[in-house]
Amino acid sequence: MNFRDDIDLVVFRENTEDLYAGVEFHPVPQMVFDALMTHPKMKAFSKVPLTDIAISTRIITRKASNNIVSQAFEYAKKHNRKSVTIVEKPNVIRETSGLMIQEARKIAAKYPDIKYNEVNIDAMCMWLVKNPQDYDVLVSSNMFGDIISDLAAQLVGGLGFASSGNIGDNYAVFEPTHGSAPKYAGMYKVNPIAMILTVKLMLDWLDEKKLATNLEEAVATVVKEGKIKTYDMGGCKTSLDVANEIAKKFEEI
Repeated sequence: MNFRDDIDLVVFRENTEDLYAGVEFHPVPQMVFDALMTHPKMKAFSKVPLTDIAISTRIITRKASNNIVSQAFEYAKKHNRKSVTIVEKPNVIRETSGLMIQEARKIAAKYPDIKYNEVNIDAMCMWLVKNPQDYDVLVSSNMFGDIISDLAAQLVGGLGFASSGNIGDNYAVFEPTHGSAPKYAGMYKVNPIAMILTVKLMLDWLDEKKLATNLEEAVATVVKEGKIKTYDMGGCKTSLDVANEIAKKFEEI
């Protein structure tokens, strides 16, 4: 398996709103349907029975948009990142994506030394496959952020390498991007690197910079040597084998 060392992406994904807010209807209550019928584009659905239509609401607020974009720019500034790219779809989802773009432009103006880009989600998927080196920090709403984070993970070896953290104002929860893998329970088959790099993110958040750096270096050494690898890395070693090897390298640093 070939690994890329020229790709370095960070994805900021708003994690409380958008379609993931879970405000959905099926069957659609009459009062909800009547309210939506005040919009001219709902006329195309006026004859659809309430039991034959499902509606999900995409909720984007100014506050959450401002917060996630601000965090992306602050991260870029702190870590000397060259650019921040907002990934949305304002040409079609004009009100919700449009609101987020409005806020992003306001915030970008406060960081003149950081290049600001706007890219539609469909084009972003293409450009990440074609020229991932052109991008640095990406920021998006919940659903689009979910999509590009998985895509970005595959660019560097797959979800077995993708770490993540849910970071609030006062608390944070850290977990690998792939979440749980119940079908592999007890098999010791899953690549543990995503989980270990997630610990690295946690150490960063706790301001344990030295430990975080050493842990990342230990992971990089094991990957570079290519001797101890799980199935997704082209090997046949277990999760414990890889974890033990990383622990060994960590102790040697």
